[in-house]
Amino acid sequence: MIDLNSDLGEGFGVWRLGDDDALLDVVTSANVACGFHAGDPSTMRAVCRAAAARGVAVGAQVSYRDLAGFGRRFIDADPAELADEVLYQVGALEACARAAGTRVSYVKPHGALYNATVHHEEQARAVVEGVRAFGDLPVLGLPGSRLLHHAERAGLRAVREAFADRAYTPEGTLVPRRAPNAVLTDVEAVVAQVLRLVGRGELVAVDGSVVAAEVDSVCVHGDTPGAVGHARRIRAELESGGVRVARFAG
Repeated sequence: MIDLNSDLGEGFGVWRLGDDDALLDVVTSANVACGFHAGDPSTMRAVCRAAAARGVAVGAQVSYRDLAGFGRRFIDADPAELADEVLYQVGALEACARAAGTRVSYVKPHGALYNATVHHEEQARAVVEGVRAFGDLPVLGLPGSRLLHHAERAGLRAVREAFADRAYTPEGTLVPRRAPNAVLTDVEAVVAQVLRLVGRGELVAVDGSVVAAEVDSVCVHGDTPGAVGHARRIRAELESGGVRVARFAG
């Protein structure tokens, strides 16, 4: 079994990014922006409503407070403030989820915060403290990250994730977005990466080396060109190969 997730609700006001409704017809978990890197109350509530109607799990995609940079710029945040801001974001999405007849089922950091918590001890611990203050929610992150280490230590479920549409370093981390070919846009390359991840528990890094990567969930970024087509092909190929695609969160 494998979960298929996507970053959704990343519009703001009149601005729209990605096709949330089309992706919600394919994925099993929705990482919903909580207003700090993208999203607003109306968008959050609408995505929660659409996810609930399809039986898709709702996750809080928490971020640095960085609307202008789409949460993709590192911020040297005070750990106590970061924990409070994570708690705030999860709580805001939970209100929208409850109004839509569902609930927040897990938490996943976004962008620069996601990457920072791979190695940054204080910020990884702060994110987990913010989640733990809210409740007993699973945390989605990179395998081997400090984030998942601290989640496990706090008694939270650590959910290992890989990306369908991102290139990897030999160390198993994401190639920075500013580097050439950091984002995979060719559907055949995207599908091949997912099938290798799910079938063999490994992926091929940018230097050609093979990296072990046992994962529970695969992400398709909602803002990657061709995201809907990628998600449909991935799900079809997995299911045709006998893999059950289902949400990891109850």
